[in-house]
Amino acid sequence: MSAIDGVQMAVLSNRFNAVVASMMNTIFRSSRSGVLNSAHDFSCCVISAEHELVMGAESLPIHMMSGPDLISRAIKQTHPDLRRGDAFLHNNPYNGNSHPADHALLVPVIDDDGVHRFSVLAKAHQADCGNSQPTTYMAAATDVYNEGALLFDAVRVQSDYADNDDILRMCRLRIRVPEQWWGDYLALLGAVRIGERRLLELGAELGWETLAAFVGRWLDYSEARMGDAIAALEPGRFSAVTHHDPVPGAPDGIAVTAHVDVDPGARAVRVDLRDNVDCLPNGLNLTTSTARTAAMVGVFNSIGAGVPPNAGSFRRVEVALRRNCAVGEPVHPHSCSAATTNLADRVANAVQRGMAEVSEQVGLAEAGPVIPAASAVVSGNDPRRDGVAFVNQIFLAVTGGAGAPSTDGWLTIFHVGCGGMLRRDSVEIAEMTHPLRVFEQRLLPDTEGAGTFRGAPSAYVEYGPVDTSLVVAYGSDGAEHPALGARGGLAGGPTEHYRLRPESGFQTREPLPAMGFVELADGERIVSITAGGGGYGPPAARPPQRVRADVVEGWITAARARDVYGVALTGDESTVDEAATAELRAGV
Repeated sequence: MSAIDGVQMAVLSNRFNAVVASMMNTIFRSSRSGVLNSAHDFSCCVISAEHELVMGAESLPIHMMSGPDLISRAIKQTHPDLRRGDAFLHNNPYNGNSHPADHALLVPVIDDDGVHRFSVLAKAHQADCGNSQPTTYMAAATDVYNEGALLFDAVRVQSDYADNDDILRMCRLRIRVPEQWWGDYLALLGAVRIGERRLLELGAELGWETLAAFVGRWLDYSEARMGDAIAALEPGRFSAVTHHDPVPGAPDGIAVTAHVDVDPGARAVRVDLRDNVDCLPNGLNLTTSTARTAAMVGVFNSIGAGVPPNAGSFRRVEVALRRNCAVGEPVHPHSCSAATTNLADRVANAVQRGMAEVSEQVGLAEAGPVIPAASAVVSGNDPRRDGVAFVNQIFLAVTGGAGAPSTDGWLTIFHVGCGGMLRRDSVEIAEMTHPLRVFEQRLLPDTEGAGTFRGAPSAYVEYGPVDTSLVVAYGSDGAEHPALGARGGLAGGPTEHYRLRPESGFQTREPLPAMGFVELADGERIVSITAGGGGYGPPAARPPQRVRADVVEGWITAARARDVYGVALTGDESTVDEAATAELRAGV
């Protein structure tokens, strides 16, 4: 095996990253649904023949930190004789996938001697996956049968580069938007075939032994970087608890507990999620991959940037799960429809907030919960296209970033599990693609989690159908349990939902449930107030000039500056009243 020095490792890591970037670009440019070509709800990666994540580029953490390894193992176990030209479709939540809406395509990279060298995987959230209702998030699904998703377990969809038409016909019959799905399938297929071709070219250019040596050195390097980051932390054990709002199947809400052991001596962090409720009769149950990933997201968020997220650095994070646990290993037929968001976010938030409480300058407050109607799955019939049915997820203004030890909350993170990788829809594209109109999007002052470093404020989104009705499906959290602050920071603003009717001149707000299916008649509107992020550190420690800047920019009002941050401004709000501020803060 060839030796790899530091320069070669840097060059080769960029070459592998370029492979994954080309896969990502293929899906972005050729997919048909807005959830992919607008919101970028997809991920790509390279996996070693030993089922280790090598490179994931700018992918969604909830897709990639755990899952590709499990999918690769599942496919190899089912199909031990992998051949060039194979492609496999997998979305089984009970066998390594994130949730049924994420269709994963895996292609083994086989050299000219028939040796399996790598695999490339592309995973993309579907606009429709065959659910019994027109949404890919069914929080109220009592079980997988009520959910209705079309499940594939390591299914070979191509042999010798030719499609298995039996499987494709099944998808066309069960998925509500078959032509849109077909376009997205082709985009996924194009991505993995591009990745396969690039790796075959790389192997021919540099030799497979050189690439194998790189993988070993790259993963060892990443493990060492993670070990160094953990060694710099303060030792400690803690238990952090956060709460999901009441939902069908859990009328009292769901407590989520993470027991964490930070062990700098062993250069390891251990997260134990076994002390949680059994699988629930709803769609919020996590999968093995999303439970593991959510815990790792909380750890990686806490230690900061600079550690490559791959199988090497993952060796330093141990996650203990329990079978038949809502945030552990699911048992069929419990539904895992919303396994990438609600409880997954609660796990990550508990870990990162807990680490913040144990060690100064570490961790984060909680990020704002999802999925509000501002990012709902919308469906109906488009009168502009002869009544053709449509189903798609929209991504309007969702904020929710958590306050950090040295910076304010990331305004457009969307949710903690995606790591800010999702994009926000263009209003013009959303209106052109769907028979709806977006009437208003704006930030709401005084909804940030106040702190030394504040969380992101809530967003106000108002939209409705045009010349038709519109079904809006969402599964929001955070109405009763908003994002908590850390180290003295305050909670972010809660989520709220309302219906507006034209008869009242759109002035009377009719409260809507935190989750469900809402049908809007032509002319009606829905209001979605998204969750704010929690603050980090006591508000009274925020520098007065930064508070004044927040008032000037409209993030907060002068009243909140005075009452919450202890900062008094002059009459025209142009400067800080130093004497009055000192008096206010002395009384805190």
